Amino acid sequence: MLTFYHCPWSRGSSIFWLLEELGVPYEMKIVDIRAPGGVPEDYRAIQPNKKVPAIVHDGTVVTERAAIVLYLTETFPEAGLAPKPGDPDRAPFLSWLVYADAVYDPAIAVKAHGWDYKPSDFSFGSYEDMVRHLEKTLSSRPYIAGDRFTAADTQMGLGVHYAINVLGQLKDRPVLADYLSRLSERPAFKRSSGKDYELAREAGMAG
Repeated sequence: MLTFYHCPWSRGSSIFWLLEELGVPYEMKIVDIRAPGGVPEDYRAIQPNKKVPAIVHDGTVVTERAAIVLYLTETFPEAGLAPKPGDPDRAPFLSWLVYADAVYDPAIAVKAHGWDYKPSDFSFGSYEDMVRHLEKTLSSRPYIAGDRFTAADTQMGLGVHYAINVLGQLKDRPVLADYLSRLSERPAFKRSSGKDYELAREAGMAG
């Protein structure tokens, strides 16, 4: 039994996409992280900060996106979404999984909020360095970890999608637009995005 804790149009959407890529059965439980009264306190038993995503697999709780991606790709290796140890793409795969949460997300967030900060004071550094690294990487290869699609693309790809289409950032950058175009043609991306929209509409988040 695999249970997925999710809120539409959140960071959980990248795990939603990954689950559709894996093609494994799962149960989804919606956690309304935007509820006026907040998330029920008993959810802390699953996620200590009452955030999404989280999964429970056969009684084992896994939180944090990079950890969830590693757990799922190792538990369901038949999908071939993670380079194995010894594969040249393994190192960039692992690096970008962590980069998505540790650098990309916070850099995008502070930029979106217009915060003025000293990059050396924060572990994620500068927005400009992040964008430069992202564009340089995707100028040298079609996918974030190499020449083939991996689960790392569900994380970085969803992040790029959100930045461009929701936050209005990273626009007018052909390399990133081309990357997102490649990813958006994947059937699993279309399924998860469509279902996420319906969930958001039902929750009154979408018109």
